[in-house]
Amino acid sequence: MTKKAPNPIDKHVGSRVRMRRMMVGMSQEKLGESLGITFQQIQKYEKGTNRIGASRLQQISIVLGVPVAFFFEGAPIVGPEVEGVEEAASPAYVSDFLATSEGLTLTRNFMRIPDPKVRRRIVDLVMSIAGEPDA
Repeated sequence: MTKKAPNPIDKHVGSRVRMRRMMVGMSQEKLGESLGITFQQIQKYEKGTNRIGASRLQQISIVLGVPVAFFFEGAPIVGPEVEGVEEAASPAYVSDFLATSEGLTLTRNFMRIPDPKVRRRIVDLVMSIAGEPDA
């Protein structure tokens, strides 16, 4: 018996739930309590293993303090292409990075640096370490 891969949209929405939950400093247990479900169910939502229903997503958006649309920002386009519609989403690696505790911590603290020149030097340093040519 083969295991079915999570739907890309469900996986994206779940990663956005995880990212926002981490941004507000909430545990899976606390989010589960607020929704009347177990932290294991939250884990399944965040991995995209279980699909989040519309009413549950509405509840999650209220608890996490964001509009429902937040969870779909940058979602992959799945299905038939519609002429004239372009994906204006950021690359998947951005939301994947922000869904990690390191990415969230780095981003939060980077944005607290008041001097734009210092921020630019940090970007230059990271690009140099990574071996990426100047942007």
